[in-house]
Amino acid sequence: MDTRPMRADARRNYERLITTARIAFMEHGTGASLDDIAKRAGVGSGTLYRHFPTRDALLHAVLRERIDGLLAHAEELLSEPAPDPDTEALNAQAALDRWLRTYLTGADTPRGTSTVIIEAMSAEWADTGLGAAATAICDALGRLLNRAQRAGAVHTGIDPRDLLRLTNAIGAAAERTTDPGAYADRMLALLFDGLRTR
Repeated sequence: MDTRPMRADARRNYERLITTARIAFMEHGTGASLDDIAKRAGVGSGTLYRHFPTRDALLHAVLRERIDGLLAHAEELLSEPAPDPDTEALNAQAALDRWLRTYLTGADTPRGTSTVIIEAMSAEWADTGLGAAATAICDALGRLLNRAQRAGAVHTGIDPRDLLRLTNAIGAAAERTTDPGAYADRMLALLFDGLRTR
């Protein structure tokens, strides 16, 4: 991989492509036309593919800030001390609930992202940027889930990969409703209810 810094014009094209792709993915979902993205960015298709050889590479670049934010949010939630050991179960459960809700309801997430993340969790994506991102997201979720399980707040035996797939399935289904936010809220309430040991 070439690690030399980009020329100023190449850096501008790179940034313009990401900005334009973010807008296009928000407008048309993750299946937006790459040729249209290049045209809207004022560059040729060759320039787009030189920077982003695949749609997934471009999508990963667009989602990188959101993914980094989710990982940082998980770290913040994990580092919050329990004010009282007697409330650790509630705190651990609340942290898991908050992170899953943040993960699912991000306003800056293009339509189709949930489906892409489900696909990126498969073995054939392991060596891609999105595959690595899906692994990092799953690891963060696993740590939050493990904390809640140790505290007795949620059932043991839940695999974080299954929980992430289920959460993404809710996201994918929500995209097909007239009120995605309300649908996601209802489904997350059911999910949280099923996770709790009570």
